[in-house]
Amino acid sequence: MKPREKGIQTMLDFTNTIDDKFKLPSHLNFGVKYEPTRFSKSKYVINTNTDEVLGIVGDGFKCASHPDFYDGVFNCITEQFSEDDVENAIVNFRTARNGAWSMLDISFPTNKKPITTKKHTTEVAQRLIALHGVDGSASNKVFTGMIDFFCTNGMVTGDYDKVLRKNTSGFSLDAFITQLNKSQRDFQAQADLIQSWADTEFTGFNMHGVKDLLDDIVPSQKKAEKLYNLYMEETETRGHNKFALYSAFTNYASYADERNGFTLRSNGNDTQAVSMWQRENEVSKLVTNKKFLEYAVAA
Repeated sequence: MKPREKGIQTMLDFTNTIDDKFKLPSHLNFGVKYEPTRFSKSKYVINTNTDEVLGIVGDGFKCASHPDFYDGVFNCITEQFSEDDVENAIVNFRTARNGAWSMLDISFPTNKKPITTKKHTTEVAQRLIALHGVDGSASNKVFTGMIDFFCTNGMVTGDYDKVLRKNTSGFSLDAFITQLNKSQRDFQAQADLIQSWADTEFTGFNMHGVKDLLDDIVPSQKKAEKLYNLYMEETETRGHNKFALYSAFTNYASYADERNGFTLRSNGNDTQAVSMWQRENEVSKLVTNKKFLEYAVAA
């Protein structure tokens, strides 16, 4: 057997070990190796399949390959979730930076709760996101959240747990199991909170004050105006309530086209997935903003 080249992390074969639903996309199924740059204390991160340079990192940097990381994630999910949850899970990958940055987005339609306003009922389901980067652009993190099946808007919660301490060569199974168990509790609590927003109707001053609230908590006036327009569109289906405003935020985080007016400019770089993820984090901060929460209570 040929000895393994030093510094190379081998790829795993997902064909038989994981159900096809949890199969890693082929463009992420590569190992990484390192080669020194001409500068001290730095090295290149290289895709072992293509020999493409993915980035430059410090000489102490180490990371798990995508196959190693997601193999741990997938196996843990199949062991911790019910067979029905796994069988019906909806799995999506987003990638950027020529595959150096990746995001696994899984929703579980079997684990859902209804959200009801006076005008409309929808269902939200548990959502789990895992981030992984091999070029130093992302620490390994797991986020919990939910997705609205009426409009397929998604949102993450404001809190997350790191599966690994930044980037290391292994996968922390215990840490991930802890996060999965926590995500079950978080989803129930978050769904209850969203229902309370659906029950909070805006009337009189509170109805007309939504635009002032957005002007106050959104840094860009232009963005605040667009979000207000989205809110007014949401009220046609959901009514004037906190859930409609929340849905306007998640609409912004879920789409980047003519549907909401928040298109992404093409800069020639492979960064759209990262930009959309940044929007989700932006929305997470908006809905945990003290003024937003106090407005919900005051309404």
